[in-house]
Amino acid sequence: MKTETVTFPGATGQTLSGRLERPIGAPRAWAVFAHCFTCGKESAAATRVSRALATHGFAVLRFDFAGIGHSDGAFSDTTFSTNVDDLVAAADFVRSAYGAPSLLIGHSLGGAAVLAAAGRIEDAAAVVTIGAPADVAHVEQNFSEAVETIEAHGAADVKLGGRAFTLRRELLEDIRNQPQMARIAGLRKALLILHAPGDAVVGIDNATVIFRAARHPKSFVSLDKADHFLTRAEDAAYAAEVIAGWSARYVPMLAAPAHPEGHVVAEETGDGPYANLIRSGRHMLLADEPKDVGGQDIGPSPYDLLAASLAACKSMTLRMYANQKNWDVTRIAVSVKHEKVHAEDCATCEASASKIDTFTVSITLEGHLDEAQRARLIEISEKCPVHRTLSSHVDIRTLPEG
Repeated sequence: MKTETVTFPGATGQTLSGRLERPIGAPRAWAVFAHCFTCGKESAAATRVSRALATHGFAVLRFDFAGIGHSDGAFSDTTFSTNVDDLVAAADFVRSAYGAPSLLIGHSLGGAAVLAAAGRIEDAAAVVTIGAPADVAHVEQNFSEAVETIEAHGAADVKLGGRAFTLRRELLEDIRNQPQMARIAGLRKALLILHAPGDAVVGIDNATVIFRAARHPKSFVSLDKADHFLTRAEDAAYAAEVIAGWSARYVPMLAAPAHPEGHVVAEETGDGPYANLIRSGRHMLLADEPKDVGGQDIGPSPYDLLAASLAACKSMTLRMYANQKNWDVTRIAVSVKHEKVHAEDCATCEASASKIDTFTVSITLEGHLDEAQRARLIEISEKCPVHRTLSSHVDIRTLPEG
């Protein structure tokens, strides 16, 4: 994963600041992330979800709306409508500089913004909201004590998230006059609604209203145990996994770089000293080392992946054989443990090395099988291709670069 700092012109000419989270290699798709009210692109939700999506192959632009963070402009001059305009400008920037932005993601009021902007971004095939309000005016609750002053005097200074902001009557009038329900009903793009049941800032009832107003295809996924701001890293990672899996059905995925058939490519992600992104055709997964050896444990270790290959191959081989025989096997599970043991402790080993790699396999077979069938299946499991490869002499050739 690579993070790039970018700038681009906003809707009214101010320079907006963004961070582009890019995966290793060619992106699967381009996305734009809109942050919550006054939060900025460096918020936990914006940063963590965007970076987690990058590990799934998505390139994501998260940016500061005008008057927020490192973007130009005065916050007091902005409204929800100007935020929507900036979001459209961000999509225009991604399109012109990189590729079509096919996925829009918004957190809290940013979720309302992507719903409002989606109709103006033709490339966007799918929209994702995270803890979004159904009514834009919901944001008033963040400064309810100042509403009377704003209405009477045209402006008021408030503190939001520990920072001072000046809010004007134009903002108040703007959020109260947004045709959000009509926009949701006329979205005509795939919609994923992510919301925490215990959200204390934007209640779960908002997700219900959005879901009922939207047309299909629409989906709702509960972010159980998460808070509104996704302050726990695991909640943001889960949200990203759901978005990546769901969007694959609706978002046109860009072709990955072509590799010769049978080639698997591992490339460093830059996330810690050992993490690698592994590509096999259109499939991707992460590999890493455990924390106790200096890794970050964000993926299986190389030996875990090797054990997984053996387990999966045995399971598939057993299923093929059982289906051919029409045997009643309802479930197959294969557990593999890898370890290095001293040669003298391995009665079946013939090697000159002091330690031997040993894979201990445990097979679970459920169904109506007699003892002869079970014994035959265990015998067949040892004929799986990966088992044969690991049991035979293996020639590994390292070619010169290029």
